[in-house]
Amino acid sequence: MNRRVWILLGAILIATFIVYLFPVIPQSEAYHNFADKRVFFGVPNFLNVASNALFLLVGLPGMWFVLPAAAKGGAFIDPRERWPYFAFFVGVTLTAFGSAWYHLNPNDATLIWDRVPMTISFMALVAAVAGERISPPIGLGLALLIPLILLGAASVLVWAVRDDLRPYAIAQFGSLLVLLLLIGLFPARYTRTPDFAISLALYGIAKVFEVADRVVFSVMHVVSGHTIKHVFAALSAFWILRMLSLRAPIKV
Repeated sequence: MNRRVWILLGAILIATFIVYLFPVIPQSEAYHNFADKRVFFGVPNFLNVASNALFLLVGLPGMWFVLPAAAKGGAFIDPRERWPYFAFFVGVTLTAFGSAWYHLNPNDATLIWDRVPMTISFMALVAAVAGERISPPIGLGLALLIPLILLGAASVLVWAVRDDLRPYAIAQFGSLLVLLLLIGLFPARYTRTPDFAISLALYGIAKVFEVADRVVFSVMHVVSGHTIKHVFAALSAFWILRMLSLRAPIKV
């Protein structure tokens, strides 16, 4: 195992250790108290619900693009590399339904259906980038895909059963750390690497708007921070699709 892999594994272990230095992190009930509760067309929390359609507009074209019959150009050197991306866009598509369901009636029970699809996308993207960057072997991404997705789903179930957000925090923010390390430590096999950074930055902006939900709504009086969060999160996923459609293998 080369030095870069050891650095990656060491960073994962250290990050996990740091998270578990904290006591159990319960889900605050205040999390479900979003700023924009307006009802339109008989739908409560309308904008937070309707804005999830953006995930559908990215997820469905993304799944179609990476299917063997549809992928064009130099998106994939090896056919196995497409499946983690397919799972990523499946997660994006399911997020449209899971998040909409949650925002119709925000509570811990409905939040499960929001978070599980998101962990599918997080973990699938980690598997995809690991498969492209760490070599040999080719096919690593496909081998990692199911175990990582199961770990992501388990992090949500641990929270649901034990009311402890630490595993979910590792799944979400740890996956972002791993993606940054994979991009920074391992050589690219395709062009368009900066698109990964743009996608992650867009997701970071989405999280900022999530935190600023009430502040944004109090200032704008039209849309809340959480609704804008959905816009930037969908744009982050779109940037991955854009990258795949434009990239080509790097000739060495």
